[in-house]
Amino acid sequence: MGGGMKWWEEGKPVVAMLAVDFALATVNVFLKKALDQGMNHLVLITYRQCVATVFLTPIAYFWERKSRPKLTGRILFNLFLSAMAGATFTQYFFLLGIQYTSATFSCAFINLVPVVTFLMALPFGLETVDLKSKGGIGKVLGALVCVGGAMLLGLYKGVALTKPSNPQALTHANSLSPSKRAERWRNIGTLALVAGCTLWSSWFFIQARIGKQYPCQYSSTTFMSFFSALQSATLSLVVGGRDFSSWILSSKVEMLTVLYAGIMGSGLSFVGMSWCVKKRGPLFTAAFSPLIQVVVAMFDFSILNEQLHLGSVLGSVLVIVGLYTLLWGKSKDAQNCAIKQPQAPDDQEQEYQEQPV
Repeated sequence: MGGGMKWWEEGKPVVAMLAVDFALATVNVFLKKALDQGMNHLVLITYRQCVATVFLTPIAYFWERKSRPKLTGRILFNLFLSAMAGATFTQYFFLLGIQYTSATFSCAFINLVPVVTFLMALPFGLETVDLKSKGGIGKVLGALVCVGGAMLLGLYKGVALTKPSNPQALTHANSLSPSKRAERWRNIGTLALVAGCTLWSSWFFIQARIGKQYPCQYSSTTFMSFFSALQSATLSLVVGGRDFSSWILSSKVEMLTVLYAGIMGSGLSFVGMSWCVKKRGPLFTAAFSPLIQVVVAMFDFSILNEQLHLGSVLGSVLVIVGLYTLLWGKSKDAQNCAIKQPQAPDDQEQEYQEQPV
């Protein structure tokens, strides 16, 4: 019984992140359909964050009203930064990257988040690498394999393993001239994706700080969604001007996308990620990002009836192998740290605590 409970406690963050990735992958399917119908992406972000705010406000109020610490100006400022980095500009730059490059290449950049997070954590001492230990080698090797799988997913198509469900669309894609295909891969799109990837990685560190100052996942996510809605609306007015016709939801797909993306994508998913950052740290949470593309590829094949290529299969396998190698290395390091920590006897504990630091 005790062993089973311990296994469940250690496995809850993994289950939570798998659920988050599944929800975000489903959100991407809805987003694709809504954007294909011409919905403004800044309007979509604004509505999405508004729905998340309305959905989470009563939950945060009643669930955490007794445990919620006092809000300070510093906490509100960090929540504002969290909204800007994790919700507003990450989504904006990602959708801008899709516009100027391609959806496949943009999704591949999401898989760089664990590596960027890992590299950003090193200077701050949040992650360490000991290349003489198995854990350090596992983390580095896992990160490299994960990036290799991501690049394979995005850049290598390979032979088709299934027949196309829409031959006309495939013929149209193949008929594009090389100059038109090259035109889509502009530097502005790549820079936007790099910016979005960096902001998404930085969000994990901002959220780690918020988790210590304001350890209320529902309340912090509610504030983050509210601030993001204000930021996105302001950005939409600055970029798009006063064209209010784009704010009208004209189809059921757009309405369903806004509701589902707000509740599951910007609401419960961010709550789950915030909880995992608090429990296991930024790198653990970011390491699950590549699974989003794997799940999206499964949806494309099974639900959207998209064509399956060899590159997608090989890339997905590498992503999973790299992910579990990285997590194994992190777990190995955690075990080594626990073994190295001295265990003071009970009669010496008070004497040890009284020694000057």
